[in-house]
Amino acid sequence: MRDKKNPTLRTRHPLLPPAARSTAAHLLTAAAAQGRFALPCCTQCGRFAWPMPEACPECLAEVALKDAPNEARLISATKAEVPADSYFRERAPWWVGLVQMGCGPQALVHLHPAAQVGDALDMTLMLDRAGQAVLHAGPIGGDMTTDPQWQHMTADPRGRRILITDARHIAALPLAIALAGAGAAAIFAGVPEMWKPLPQREALLAVPGLVLVPLDVTSDRSVADLAHDIGGKVEILINTADLPRPGGLTAPTAQADARAAMETVAFGLMRLARSFGPPMTARGADGPLGAVAWVNVLSVFSRAHPPALAGYGAAHAAGLALCHALRADLATGGLRLMTVLTGPTEDDWFQTFDPPKVSGKALAAAIVAGLQRGLEEVSVGDLAKDLLQRLDENPKAVERALASGRI
Repeated sequence: MRDKKNPTLRTRHPLLPPAARSTAAHLLTAAAAQGRFALPCCTQCGRFAWPMPEACPECLAEVALKDAPNEARLISATKAEVPADSYFRERAPWWVGLVQMGCGPQALVHLHPAAQVGDALDMTLMLDRAGQAVLHAGPIGGDMTTDPQWQHMTADPRGRRILITDARHIAALPLAIALAGAGAAAIFAGVPEMWKPLPQREALLAVPGLVLVPLDVTSDRSVADLAHDIGGKVEILINTADLPRPGGLTAPTAQADARAAMETVAFGLMRLARSFGPPMTARGADGPLGAVAWVNVLSVFSRAHPPALAGYGAAHAAGLALCHALRADLATGGLRLMTVLTGPTEDDWFQTFDPPKVSGKALAAAIVAGLQRGLEEVSVGDLAKDLLQRLDENPKAVERALASGRI
């Protein structure tokens, strides 16, 4: 049972850590968003550097990002009781440390309170509440959930109230089970057309703390009504609404199928953003269990799709584009928007796709892990990871391969 908020206490307004960064430093942001530990590395002498330099401090050659070993040793630690920045002052005391990284450079880091001078540490490149890349260090094998600073930079489901927008999605039941196992305080699962049979109804209702609620993302009224009822309670929203409909541009039902997919994936996201975005953003600083994250589950075919999924891919591409705008809006309250790009899932609509396909359980596990690590971008499934890697290397080759049916 969550403690009720004391109405006599001051309501904290959302504040963000300092966000000024150079253009080059945003290379680190991209790595942190994906959960990679990568540092600036000289392309000539191979030396690692920190922070992000414009050129190698040793030989003045160009630097590029490179995956690095993440071990370090603590040189000194400081407990800031009255930090100068307002964001950190409201969350004081705040621990910082000077570490010697195993790959070479020294760095000032956010520090786990249990770390002692001389300890071997695990380093993590992660995003702070302003969405900027920072370094965090903690004892090797230590429990990061005991570090309030780590919690401020992640979106741990523990103790939070969560909305899953479509209980009919293949990942809805395993996701609800995983969230309950991670300590979620309450789970709302949206059911479009509540009168229709829901095969997993009994299994969903058996999940501790789960309540089925009416929600149809294609209806303005349905979304607005639910936001009126629970919008002020939701701290993590996981949008699983989808409408897989295969078919190329010349198929007889192509236009109708594409329109239906757009209504669910793209315009559904807009309806949710309009109704749930403002109350969640306003609660970004609402105590230790304020609103923290929005998750959009999208197909990897939002990045590139075969001709046979033209309308479906376009709907998800539109959804992905809208995520960029929504991320900026939510960031004003310190909320993280996580995009989850999944390969074809193990349901009837993707039965013609070759394995391996993504199970609901694997997708659920990736979502919960991404929240616990504070990620912005998660890819699920071998096909999704391979496709994204190939897109980075040669997008035209991927386009031709998809056109010829070779995914």
